[in-house]
Amino acid sequence: MAGFSETDKRDLEYNISGRNIKNFMEALQVAGQLSADNVLQTLKLLEVKILNNELETPLCQKVTDLIVGYLRKMKPEGELEEMCTAVLMALGSQFPGMVITKLWDRQRVRKLPPRGLLVTVGKLSLCQDIARYIDATWEYILRILRMAKEEDDMLAICHVLYGLVVSTQKHLDPAAKHEGAMDIREEAVAIKAYQTLRVLFNRWSLKSKDKVTEQVLVVIGRLFYLIPPFKLKNQVNWLTRWLMSVISTKVTPFYISQCIFQLVDALALSGCGGINLEYQLENITDMLFNQLNEKVNNSDSHSVLNHSLAQRAFCILTKLYSDQVVFLLQKTMESKDPAKTVSALQVFVDVFQEVPQTEKLQSKVMHSVINMIQEDFEPVRKPLLNFIEMLGQHNYFALPLGDIIINYIVKLSQSDSSNEEDIRIMCFKILKMVSLPKLVTLACEPNNISVFVPLSKIASEMAVRARLLGHVPYLSSFHHRPAQFISPQKLMIHLVMLSRKPYREKEFGTSSLRLLHTLHPITSRHPVIYSNVGQLWMKAIPQMLQILDDHTEKNLNQNEWEGRLLQFSSQSLVAIDDDNWLEHLVRVVLEKISYFSDDDKEKAFLYKFFGFTLRTSRKISLVKTMLSSILQTAHKELQEREGIAVALSIVSMKHLTTVLDQLEVYSAALTDKNSSSILQLMKEHQQREWGLVCNTVYLSYSKIILESKGAIFMHLDAILALVLQHYHNCIVEKDKNLKLYYLNALTTLTSILSSQRKAFQFKFPHKLDIVNLMVELIREEPLNFISSSIRQMAMNIVTDFRNLRPLLEIEERTELLRTCFKGVLCLPPRDILCKEASSSKEAQAKLVLFKETLESLLRLMETLIIEMPTRIQYCLELLDTWLNSQKDNERERAMWCTARILGFTAKMNNFKTEIEFTRLGRLVRLLAIRCHDPVDNICFLSSQAVYNLYCILLQQKQMGRKAQGLWEEEGKHEVYSANVFYNNTFEIAKAFAEYFTQMQLTTLVLTAMEGLTDSRAKLSLAAAQLISGVMQERGRDMIKIEEIVEGILELLNLQLEPSTKEEIFRAMCLLAGNNTHIVVPMLLNRPLPWDRTNLALWNVFGTRRETTINVLQLLIGILENLHSKEETKEMAFQPVAVACALCEMLSGSLCQEAIQELYPRLLLAVLSHLYWVIEQNAPQKMVVYSKDGGPGSKSKPFDPTSCALEAVKLVLLAAAYDGVVSYANQHCCWDLLSCPKFYYIGIMDLTSGIVKNCEPAILHRILNLVRNLLSSFDVRRKILARTFYAQLLWHRSVAQTLGQDFLGNLIRWIKEPNLIMQEVGLRGISNLALHPGQSRSLKSLVPFLRDFLKSEVRVTVEAVKSLRNIICHGQGEDTKVVFSSISKQLWPLINDERDQVRIAATAALGHMLYRVDKFKPGSTLRKEIYTFLVPLLLSFQDNNAEVVKACGGALTKWTKVIGWSSLTQMFQHTTLSDHMQVLEETCKYLVSTCKKQFLGELLRQSFDFLKSPWPFLRAAAITFIGLTAKKINMNNIHEDDVQLLKNALESLRNDPVESIQSLVNTTLTNIDKYVKAGLVPTSKMSRLSINLFKVSGMKASEKKKRLFKTVRRERDDEDSQKNKVWNWLQTLNSLRSWRSGRVKITPLIVGDLQTTSTGSQAPNSKSPSEETEPVQKKVAPESLTVNI
Repeated sequence: MAGFSETDKRDLEYNISGRNIKNFMEALQVAGQLSADNVLQTLKLLEVKILNNELETPLCQKVTDLIVGYLRKMKPEGELEEMCTAVLMALGSQFPGMVITKLWDRQRVRKLPPRGLLVTVGKLSLCQDIARYIDATWEYILRILRMAKEEDDMLAICHVLYGLVVSTQKHLDPAAKHEGAMDIREEAVAIKAYQTLRVLFNRWSLKSKDKVTEQVLVVIGRLFYLIPPFKLKNQVNWLTRWLMSVISTKVTPFYISQCIFQLVDALALSGCGGINLEYQLENITDMLFNQLNEKVNNSDSHSVLNHSLAQRAFCILTKLYSDQVVFLLQKTMESKDPAKTVSALQVFVDVFQEVPQTEKLQSKVMHSVINMIQEDFEPVRKPLLNFIEMLGQHNYFALPLGDIIINYIVKLSQSDSSNEEDIRIMCFKILKMVSLPKLVTLACEPNNISVFVPLSKIASEMAVRARLLGHVPYLSSFHHRPAQFISPQKLMIHLVMLSRKPYREKEFGTSSLRLLHTLHPITSRHPVIYSNVGQLWMKAIPQMLQILDDHTEKNLNQNEWEGRLLQFSSQSLVAIDDDNWLEHLVRVVLEKISYFSDDDKEKAFLYKFFGFTLRTSRKISLVKTMLSSILQTAHKELQEREGIAVALSIVSMKHLTTVLDQLEVYSAALTDKNSSSILQLMKEHQQREWGLVCNTVYLSYSKIILESKGAIFMHLDAILALVLQHYHNCIVEKDKNLKLYYLNALTTLTSILSSQRKAFQFKFPHKLDIVNLMVELIREEPLNFISSSIRQMAMNIVTDFRNLRPLLEIEERTELLRTCFKGVLCLPPRDILCKEASSSKEAQAKLVLFKETLESLLRLMETLIIEMPTRIQYCLELLDTWLNSQKDNERERAMWCTARILGFTAKMNNFKTEIEFTRLGRLVRLLAIRCHDPVDNICFLSSQAVYNLYCILLQQKQMGRKAQGLWEEEGKHEVYSANVFYNNTFEIAKAFAEYFTQMQLTTLVLTAMEGLTDSRAKLSLAAAQLISGVMQERGRDMIKIEEIVEGILELLNLQLEPSTKEEIFRAMCLLAGNNTHIVVPMLLNRPLPWDRTNLALWNVFGTRRETTINVLQLLIGILENLHSKEETKEMAFQPVAVACALCEMLSGSLCQEAIQELYPRLLLAVLSHLYWVIEQNAPQKMVVYSKDGGPGSKSKPFDPTSCALEAVKLVLLAAAYDGVVSYANQHCCWDLLSCPKFYYIGIMDLTSGIVKNCEPAILHRILNLVRNLLSSFDVRRKILARTFYAQLLWHRSVAQTLGQDFLGNLIRWIKEPNLIMQEVGLRGISNLALHPGQSRSLKSLVPFLRDFLKSEVRVTVEAVKSLRNIICHGQGEDTKVVFSSISKQLWPLINDERDQVRIAATAALGHMLYRVDKFKPGSTLRKEIYTFLVPLLLSFQDNNAEVVKACGGALTKWTKVIGWSSLTQMFQHTTLSDHMQVLEETCKYLVSTCKKQFLGELLRQSFDFLKSPWPFLRAAAITFIGLTAKKINMNNIHEDDVQLLKNALESLRNDPVESIQSLVNTTLTNIDKYVKAGLVPTSKMSRLSINLFKVSGMKASEKKKRLFKTVRRERDDEDSQKNKVWNWLQTLNSLRSWRSGRVKITPLIVGDLQTTSTGSQAPNSKSPSEETEPVQKKVAPESLTVNI
């Protein structure tokens, strides 16, 4: 009913209460009358009512019967069955017997009761008192027990049985209280229990894992208590077998364990398990072990109880069968199965308290534990530790085999990754059960070092706890049992040693010190005897602990800490003050030293500990004994020998003499054959032993020197005497090995001795003997191979003796260095050394040895330099032999030594002793050349040597300046480095140049010249570069220049390497740049033509700016000075040589900047020289210069003129003015410049190119230069200057230069009688007119310039150009005025007989017309312009293309001015081939457009050309007359005019040119034909004109027209006539326009000629009258007469 709410219950009660319960029960009896839901709801209500006692007993009985019957009949399932069971439980809770009795229904004994009823009875058996029904119920269950087949039925029966058994046990328990008595006796219970057990085993199949088996096991376990023990004991065998079979079904282990436990427990109630149980004991324990092996799940109560029940069963069995169970447990513990072992250990721990502790048991247990320890299965560890802990509680650790267990515990307590933390915690807990002496002993064992910290902590805790309990841990038992426990001496040493590394495992130091502090005093059996030790430790140890707390491993000074420990130990020993105890301690230390080999540092600490220990002794005999003992210890390893030496040095601080005596006694083994133990060894071991003893002795001496603080120096010379004696009186063979042993040992001594400055105060005479011995050893070494370090060590020893007195003499030093140099530098090369080796490892070892030998040699040299710095030059001179050796390896090694020596010297900052290099030049030359050695490493070493030498000189210079109080140069050394000098002789020369005198410089160059012919290219190049570098830096300071130049020229003629020769050329360039006045004249005086060497020299002079400038200035000066002198008959040689030099210098110039700097002056000088040369008229076959034509081509020869001309070109090209050269090539300047007559013209054109291509600054420079030569007495220079001056005015910036009287100069020149000057002056005026601001001043010159239009050709041309520019660049109306003033003079020039004049005048006219047109010329000016038409047309017929082109241009401009646009296009594109067509078209246009009188003027103008001396002009005039006559209507021309034409032509009938005669005859014939034809005009336009006259009332005049003016008509007003013509043409033009708008344009017929006039031919903007007349006046139409 838990699923119903209170509201649901009330509703349900209301519904049921409204019904009749009897009706419900009746309906329920009949199956199917009620639905399952209704039944379910009613049953829930009944349950509530029953529980609430709301039903009466009879009704309850009926309900019970009804429910049981319903269960049997309907067999409900699920919730409905559960609800029926719930109702029966409710009824049973009120009336148990009412329900239970339903189970006994005998009528249905053959069938199983409903499951719900069985479940109800089972539950009632557990919760209700059913004692009265037990027997009957059990009886009934036994009957139906065989009938159960289904699982649910079996489970229901099991529930009943379980309830019956539990209820029975309760009632049988005498201690329990019961309300009623059972209806069955105890004997009957036993019988029924046994019967039930048999039935369950025999009738039920319990071979599968299911709930039935589990419930049966539960029931059986309870039955065991009801069966009598004697009877149960008889059933043990088959019960055991049955349980074993059930286990195989994998039933839940809990049920098995519970059943076994209940079985054993039931059997134990009788006090004896019985023989069967003892027999089955092994099987039972196996089953229990299997249950214990099951994994425990703490969340599962059955799993937890399973282990608990199994362990309880073992406890019961142990009580019953102690020995047997222990045996079985031991057997299981020794099993190979870890799981079984773990189980056995767990059981043993639980049952151990129950087992008697006999010796036999202890022995067996220890044996088993040891076996498990040996096996050491990881899963077994924790249980085993638990077991061991229990053993410790029973004092098992004190047993003979207890140490094995303890050691195992210690092993597990180590901080190993395989050991879990909880295991270590368990181990530490167990270790606390160990005795304190044993624990301390364990902590001090070397094998337990990893657990020292926890062991020491445990021991400290135990000691503190013992102290608190009043048991002071004196550890007195240590003395009684030294074999079992550690001795106090060993304990002290061990703890001090562990304190040496205080932060090992974080707490080593603190743990050991705390343990030591806790255990004090450890030196005696009673604390009173050595109370001082305790007091010392109580004070010192806390201080050391505080130090450790204040520091970390990183910041703790290890040396200081070790010193503190040693000091602490020493103070402790002093406080002990017991020689016996001390002797024991020393022996312990020696023993530990002998067997200690793990850590070198710890062993070294032990040696120190020995020394500090022995130092505290006051017993000399003990000291000697112990020193002798330690000297006899092993010394094969270096660490051992050093340890001995350190120990002896510490002892020597208190017992110096004793130690030295013992060492002397010990070293007697080296020289005394009688007492030496060395000779007792086998021969192959004698030398090594001798060396070890020697090394031990010398190492001890060295350590004593360090510790003695000067006291030993009183004995040192005696020691050195012993050293010599050891070698000279050696008892073994003196071969290479023995020398090595000896030197190695001696090096140890001397290296320490050299560091003691106090030793420098003493004299050691035997030092010189040892040095001589070392020199002899070096000399004895072979030079063809290196197999030992004898050289190296011998030199090191000499180096170590450097500061000891007496010092070496100079002769001894020289011999020493020479021997060492020879012994090292002459060794074979490295590759040969490697080749001689038997393996790569040996080869590498040889290379390392050789390198170390070189380093030793270096240190020796540095030592000698320190002793005598002034001897460094002599030291370097000893290396000359090897620096100049032909062997690469010797040169390389010698250079290495040189570089290192100089480097070491350079680092001696602020050295006061002046180091002189008297042969500095020789040294620098040698090093500089070696910078180009074929061996690259030698180059590198040389560069380092050079740099070091430079640093030395620089420091000397700075110190000198500082001594003089001058400013010190800082940072200069930073400019240079070894890398700068590497393969860079120039930088070497630059760096050292300032340190040479003039003589040194000259000598250096002269000696370096000797190396130019070296066969090795790099060396010869280096010599050349050195010369070049010196020339560059100090070239001006050179002397003997002539000798140097001659020597270089001779060398250049030899077969030098190309790179060397190139560098020598550069050196000559530098020399010439610095000594131009000497070198250049020497080269110029050499005979022409020059060979390639001389040419190459001049060529290289143009590659350096300074040299180029200096040489060019000198050459320019030569040209200027020589040409200004009076000329001789013969050509001067030097100017020609200068021209040749310039050709070569400038041919490949790289110094454009230098050329441009001297460009104007150089150009004028060369041009002046060219003028001079061409006037000399030198023969062309005279070759003065040859220029290579390139590979595969011949050289090009040059005579003086071509050479000078070439120089001009190269000047321009070198100055980067290629455009000027191109311009000159286009304008044939070079031909003009080659001719004396046209030279000035070439200059003029060249200047034009310069103006077009050069910057204004250059032009001004030229202007300033030539301005000074305008009035020169030298005609050549004056012409050159004035030509430049005039043409430079072409450029506006020049013309606008302020403060210059350009015009005045030009006017003066044109007034001179010299035509060249006039031409030049006119050119200048022409150029000046191009620029604004000059029109007013130039306008006044026009009348003056007109006079030059009749001058010589070029003068006339220049005058025309001048006037042209004046007009074209004039301003405003002045342009028209000037043009009008010169037009009459210009007109004849168009047909001038001189082509240049004709072309210039025609072209100028075109430009003038273009300019005039912009200002709209008036009628007068237009008249003048008309006069140019016929001359231009006739000149157009010239065969000269330039004339035709000029005429075409002029006519084009003419038509634009007049407005005849129809002809513009034709004139603009006219060529020489179509000039006749042009003339014909022009005549056609004139006839069709102009009035007759204008044609007559043109014809009359052409008459003058009939008399021209030029045939083409006469022919052109005839053609013009003929074409005009052809186009005009001759019938309308007056007879007089026709006759005038014919008369003019008749005059040429007898022309000397036959073609003209023929042309005249043809023309006359045509004119006659035209006159006689009398053609009537038939064109539409003609008829239209007649009609027009009719309409207008005008009469067409029938009078013939006049082409030429007559005397009568001369009186008529010319203007009136023009107006009439104009008015007529206007009317005609209007009519044509109207006509063109209505009808198609038709040709206009004039006379007998057909002239086609279209829109395209008509003027675009001007009327015909505007094209023909300059004045446009309007008159009345009445006055206009037109004759058509």
